Amino acid sequence: MPPDALHRVVPERPSHHARVIHCTEFDKMACTRTVFCGIAASRVAFTLLRNVNQKVYLPVSTCYLSHHARRITTSSLLQAAGNESDDEGTSMTIQGYFASKDRTKESFLIACDVFKSRGPHLRGHVEFIYAAMKYMEEYGVHKDLEVYKKLLDLMPKGKMIPRNLFQAEFMHYPKQQFCAIDCLEQMEINGVMPDTEIEHILRNTFGKYGHPVRKYARMMYWMPKFKNASPWRLPDIVPNDAFELAKMAVARMCSVDPSSTISVFETKDVEDALEDTWIVSGQSPVQQELVEKHLLEEPIKVEGPFRIYLRDKCVGYFILRAEAKPLPPPVEKEVIDDVGSIKHWFTGEFEPKDVAMTKPPSVHEQEDGTILAICATGTSGRDSLLSWIRLLQSTNPKLASIPVLFTQASPIGDVMTTGQQNEAASVETAS
Repeated sequence: MPPDALHRVVPERPSHHARVIHCTEFDKMACTRTVFCGIAASRVAFTLLRNVNQKVYLPVSTCYLSHHARRITTSSLLQAAGNESDDEGTSMTIQGYFASKDRTKESFLIACDVFKSRGPHLRGHVEFIYAAMKYMEEYGVHKDLEVYKKLLDLMPKGKMIPRNLFQAEFMHYPKQQFCAIDCLEQMEINGVMPDTEIEHILRNTFGKYGHPVRKYARMMYWMPKFKNASPWRLPDIVPNDAFELAKMAVARMCSVDPSSTISVFETKDVEDALEDTWIVSGQSPVQQELVEKHLLEEPIKVEGPFRIYLRDKCVGYFILRAEAKPLPPPVEKEVIDDVGSIKHWFTGEFEPKDVAMTKPPSVHEQEDGTILAICATGTSGRDSLLSWIRLLQSTNPKLASIPVLFTQASPIGDVMTTGQQNEAASVETAS
């Protein structure tokens, strides 16, 4: 082979300028691919953010990014629509855990233990927790802190802890976090204050930057403030006995006058009484003096029943009310050394006349009437109220001469009829 032919086969070495041009074109192609992938990633991020705000949850597998933007999937709504039948079957299976006729705390905890023993993965724990929250009031555990700890402890630990700032702010595993927040919300509605163990469970599940931990922090800030805000302390679980509730309600309302006394009567002590029930009455010595000063020709009224709530229990009570009396006009103070009308040296106006001191009205004398006594009866019937008036005559003899009217309408506030109160009492007794 001739030397010139060999020279033609060997390619020439590219110059420095050609190598620079070739590298520049390669960089442009790489940058273009990076830009396209960045745009695709931004679209997926905005789509995820919008779906989280709208509570539409997309699986992470549908948002996998490859080198080509054509393989990116931004929605799985069609797949979710195809799995609706499976969700219905799952809900029916979960409701079977709470099909027991024994509605007690022990059976509720046993259902949670049976679900937890299915396996380490705890598939369907969100649906189980929502179903359990639905049946908590039927089992009577909606105010039990131990049961809420049991439910929150069903969530898997470690897997849902965010690894970076974006996962923490964009609500990593939103379905599970919303479930935990709803559980804490139900605790707040029922007045159950969480403790440190709840915080440890939430931190081990969602990390210290999870949204349920933030909800826990807000609850621990506000709930202790409101728990002791009321001056009338009540037990965490008020009794279901109507008699005990009546004594607590009358004692609370009579606390405006420390000298008030609470009396318990039985209608069987009254002759010709048609009902056999109890009466809880409250009256102070000041109210007894007001009864003695009342005019014989002015009638007084028994009004009610009104409502007072002790946590979630309602009690109906009655009042013995007289019409409000207008305040007497102010009496001018007599001045012995009167030298005439002298204007004030600074304002140039006449000085106001001194008024004689008068006795202020008592706390029972309000603008809309004078409260003479208060009571709650077991039946809230007309006969029990008549027996109450007769029993008050032992400490208020003048009541025998004053006409008393029984009315179901009152200008003071809302009136609860006897039928409504009996219906509410029957519901509480059945529960």
